[in-house]
Amino acid sequence: MRPFIYQPVSTMKTAVQAGAYAPAADASGAVHFLAGGTTLLDLMKLDVTRPGKVVDINALATGPAGRIKADEQGLRLGGLVRMSEAAEHPEIRRGYPVIAQSLQLAASQQIRNMASLGGNVLQRTRCPYFRDVSYPECNKRNPGTGCAAMDGFNRMHAVLGVSKNCIATYPGDFANALIALDAVVDIIGTHGNRRIPFAALHRRPGKTPEIETTLLPGDMIVSFFIPAAACTRRSLYLKVRDRESYEFALVSVAVALDLHRGRARDVRIALGGVATVPWRATRAEATLKGRVIDERAMADAARSAFAGARRREHNAFKIALGRRALIRALGQAMAMEV
Repeated sequence: MRPFIYQPVSTMKTAVQAGAYAPAADASGAVHFLAGGTTLLDLMKLDVTRPGKVVDINALATGPAGRIKADEQGLRLGGLVRMSEAAEHPEIRRGYPVIAQSLQLAASQQIRNMASLGGNVLQRTRCPYFRDVSYPECNKRNPGTGCAAMDGFNRMHAVLGVSKNCIATYPGDFANALIALDAVVDIIGTHGNRRIPFAALHRRPGKTPEIETTLLPGDMIVSFFIPAAACTRRSLYLKVRDRESYEFALVSVAVALDLHRGRARDVRIALGGVATVPWRATRAEATLKGRVIDERAMADAARSAFAGARRREHNAFKIALGRRALIRALGQAMAMEV
């Protein structure tokens, strides 16, 4: 591990000031915020990330960034809330089961006890060509060098949202639940406070895969807000993986339904394990809205969800698996008692 400056902070103001000069890309010498550290420290040890300064923001958990609040308006989750706390919260498990399940099915209990919600949504890809610096060809790590995954072993890589420069899969689970429920993100930074849709937080790779989010230098996530909606109680998170624990998704599905006399009044669907960013399946949603969700409707939605998929040599199976997983998740949501 390379030397760096460690700076603990105790107020939002000092945190923003400490992070104010962070370069936009993850270049050598950048400033990084430290909460749980479950991703940052890994990448530092691998020499993928080389911060000049690490700003410890854990003391801020005593304020709004460390709180959970659920009321008739919706659910607010502080960015420094630990994954395990949110996963086990009774109001979340009852009113927003897709949120609780997406957290329960992630990582291990020890990691969930440490990892923050804000850090979780900002975790970087598990693409082996990105995380192993012995591979020089990685546009996300070394812009302009190419993408070794294109013609390499790409079984875990994305089929949605890809570009000719990058096919790395976004690895998280919690983010898929957030995007499905129309969450918004409260951010503090040198330009003041602002709120953006969660769907606007992550950027598809396009021509600049090294720029992964719309956060500005020094920006910090304070909290997430999920508006109350009729569909949140009939919601779930389905995760398909090579083993049942401590493994990233081959395919995952976040589903939330509002049914009226058997018809879908509101449908929310997000897909994980198959895309370069948290992926809202809007085509599939449009296919189902207003319809009775029977076998034919579910099959139509599954086809729509992967209509724009772009497969590579080893990951083509994800398209068929994703369709089946979506049908299964919809069926399970239909069967829920709420």
